[in-house]
Parts: sequence; structure tokens; C-alpha cells
Amino acid sequence: MKMKRNFDEWINNFKSSISNYSYYADFKKIYKNVDKVKVELNILNSLIGSKTIEDDFKNIMLKYPETLECIPLLLAVRSTEIFVKDEINEYLFDFKKMVYSMDDYVRFMQESGLFDLLQNHIINNLYDYVLGIEVGLDSNGRKNRGGHLMEDLVEKYIKESGFVKDVNYFKEMYLNDIEKRWNIDLSSLSGNNVSTKRFDFVIKTPKQIYLIETNFYASSGSKLNETARSYEMLAKKAKVIDGITFIWITDGLGWHDAKNNLRETFNELETMYNINDLENGTLKQVLN
Repeated sequence: MKMKRNFDEWINNFKSSISNYSYYADFKKIYKNVDKVKVELNILNSLIGSKTIEDDFKNIMLKYPETLECIPLLLAVRSTEIFVKDEINEYLFDFKKMVYSMDDYVRFMQESGLFDLLQNHIINNLYDYVLGIEVGLDSNGRKNRGGHLMEDLVEKYIKESGFVKDVNYFKEMYLNDIEKRWNIDLSSLSGNNVSTKRFDFVIKTPKQIYLIETNFYASSGSKLNETARSYEMLAKKAKVIDGITFIWITDGLGWHDAKNNLRETFNELETMYNINDLENGTLKQVLN
């Protein structure tokens, strides 16, 4: 007889973070981005400390027009277009090709503060400056890296349970691919639109197919309640399909603000686990 699990004890074991060393900044990507514009930045370096910066800027734009494309990055903007509205007009500056007069672009440099930054030696060189900007912009990628961290963590425990990738466990598998591979009807899990539903992991044992979803929420948000409800519905649908077991592995302190919905799913889904469960060998016991 299985021991009834206590939700409050279970959620109290949730982790505050699973961040590793590479979570905070992807320096390989950062260096690659900066190196793409290294030559152009070194040309623009000649503007640092210039006493005739407007004329020098015009000369550079005429002689090296490719340097124009670097300007948005100096303002931490990825786009090649920047919208500006002043008291009189609206502008959509294009930095791939000048769409206004040279004087308008000089005014942009002046009003945006870039001339002041360069002329008054507030920075020493643009390569280092853009490197810092790229580190800041890269922080936007932490959300995606966080999702992959949870997947990587779960995959580690799947491997430790004796499963081999693309042999008896599979990553990011669509429902229609599962149906074709094992000749099973899973249309009830996502209505008629089977092809769009994807599971993080699918594990095949001699008697069972395990469909696994994973996520980690370090902070709260409206999405969490919807996530809990959708997985509760999925769990109910999976229960009536022979040979199919749905597993949800989730964690993170963000759930503490959405615990009521999570509790409902926990009560419905016996195969719902957290990282603490994985550390205690629960996944290995379930799969074997």
C-alpha cells in the first residue's frame, strides 16, 4: 500500500534556485557578438576625445558606412531601427542605410548622448564598452537558460536510472511522433490538434510509455495557475489510456504564491515530483 503524500511537506522542500555557473552569462555568445563588430568599433574609437567630433563622425560615415550599423548597440538596442519623437517631428532612424540627411544622424548622436560619451572620454574604448552592453543584454536570456537547467537536471536522473537517449528515452517529442513510433492513439490528450503538443521527455519501458513535463519557477506569476490547471487536466486524460503514464516534475519558490492550484494537481496526479524526490531516487523507483 502506497503511503499518502503530504502536500505541505512536499512543497516546503522546493528549491530557491538551480542556477549553475553558466546561467548568469553566456560569455561564448557574448564574445562572438562583440567580435562581429570589432573592426567597426575600432574605427569608431577614433571619435573618443575628438575636438571636432561632428566632422569626424561625418568623415567616418562617408569612408566607412558599415560602421553605422554599430550605433544602436552603443545604446543597448539590438534592432537596426530606432524610433525618436521630438517636439516637432517623428523619426525612424535606419542604421543599415541612412534614410535621413547626415545632419539628422549627427543630431541623433548629439541628442542621444553618444557624442558626449565619446568626446568627453567617459569611456576608453568601444570594444570594452560594447562587451559590457552585451553582458547586460545577455541577462535577458536567463529565462530560457533556466528552463534548460531544469531539463538538464531531470535528464541526469533519467540517465542514472539506466535509460539511453534515442534508444529508450527521447527529448522534446511531439504527440504525433509518439503515436507513429508505438502505434498508439493519444488524440484525447490534446483534442484534435495532436501535432502541436510536445513533451520534454518520453521514456519507453517494456510495459509503459512515460510522458514527462518539467519546469522550474523561481518567481511567481499568473502563468503558474494556468500551468497547474492544464497539467491537472492532462493527468486526468492520461489516466484512462492503457500503457501511458504522465509525470510532471516541477519545483521553485514561485509556486508558493500559486499553491492552491498546485495542491489540486498534486492530489490528482500521483506521479508529480520535485527535485527533492529525484535526489531521493523516486524517479528511478517509478521507472524501474
